Amino acid sequence: MIADDRSSHTQAEPHFFSTILDINRFDLTCRALSVLGSSPDGAVASPNSARCHRRRLGETSRRHLSSGELPNIWSDVHGAAQVHARRGAHVMTSSQLGAGEPGARFEHQPVMLDELLSVFADMAPGLFVDATLGGAGHASALLHRHSSMQLLGIDRDQDALRAATKALGSMSGRATLRHARFDRIADMVADAGATTIVGALFDLGVSSPQFDVAERGFSYRHDAPLDMRMDRSQSVSAFDIVNEWSFEDLVRMLQDYADEKFAARVARAMIAARPIERTVQLADVVTMAIPAAARRRGGHPAKRTFQAIRIAVNSELEILESSLEATIELLEPGARLAVLTYHSGEDRIVKRTFRHAVTGGCACPPGLPCGCGAHPVAKAIRAPREATKSEQLSNPRSRSAKLRVIERLAGEVV
Repeated sequence: MIADDRSSHTQAEPHFFSTILDINRFDLTCRALSVLGSSPDGAVASPNSARCHRRRLGETSRRHLSSGELPNIWSDVHGAAQVHARRGAHVMTSSQLGAGEPGARFEHQPVMLDELLSVFADMAPGLFVDATLGGAGHASALLHRHSSMQLLGIDRDQDALRAATKALGSMSGRATLRHARFDRIADMVADAGATTIVGALFDLGVSSPQFDVAERGFSYRHDAPLDMRMDRSQSVSAFDIVNEWSFEDLVRMLQDYADEKFAARVARAMIAARPIERTVQLADVVTMAIPAAARRRGGHPAKRTFQAIRIAVNSELEILESSLEATIELLEPGARLAVLTYHSGEDRIVKRTFRHAVTGGCACPPGLPCGCGAHPVAKAIRAPREATKSEQLSNPRSRSAKLRVIERLAGEVV
């Protein structure tokens, strides 16, 4: 968590800066309204309408600035979007991972830990892959439970890898940490000198620290430059998508990655308001694009848009199916793959991939012998599970979690 530095500012400063921010939001909103319109049928609204009148000085909006933060609305984020991507992956040494402040504040409560320890209770000795290592909460518990286990931890977030190194402590000698995307899992296992693995875990989505650290730009609740990169060495950020993608691409992204009912309205408003440089700017644009009746239900109006942009920035769904298939091929007979999902888009892909592994792709009518020559390579372990009510109360992130597990059968993958 970022330290709260509000005490260093006078009481007048938040009021002054929030007034300035409102003036900028006025221009932003009216540009969007002039194209979008305010009625459900998309009728064009005039920028000179009552909705576009400026607030009087002192009538500040505290909806997004209730924390007293002082957003820098003139910040230039173009530099952050131009960082060149590194190719491949590299081993993170202890000195590299220990350097820097961010890792120290990467604290993450592992979701459904007891259930996962049960899933992997009878794991054989060998190499286990945590494909989304994060702060190593799951991995550390598994290493404590299995003294003969070796860990390959993969994460694209260098802050997470720094925190993981610290969390593993004395067990770090049994762990190899890699800075990479999980679609490189086969290469990472080969580099570790192994041909098979005794288990694997994917804990998908965004970790709490990525949301909570404002400058990462993942959350509509904090004012920050539009970023949302899990791997900050890659070049494409949320800024690029919001300000450069076409109307058609934005609509498709919002529909495919967030099931956004008002995708066309939101995309049209985003284009009209360009350039959009900060998270609160984007949240305001999206909020005004959503019909008033819809804004009053289902949480923050910008939640789906932020989710869709984050998924697009990090290619989260694009790389998931192939990564799961590669992991299934690496499993030893009896080894298990567990996946935690947090929204329907992820879960659909995991469910489809697991079903293909369990059925071998058989398309024969139910109840009849298979005549298509399908070869199942795995079996499902238990029905999909959700976090217990007590965990959902203590760890809000677990409320949308769903756990799916499969176990590798004997025989080669066909």
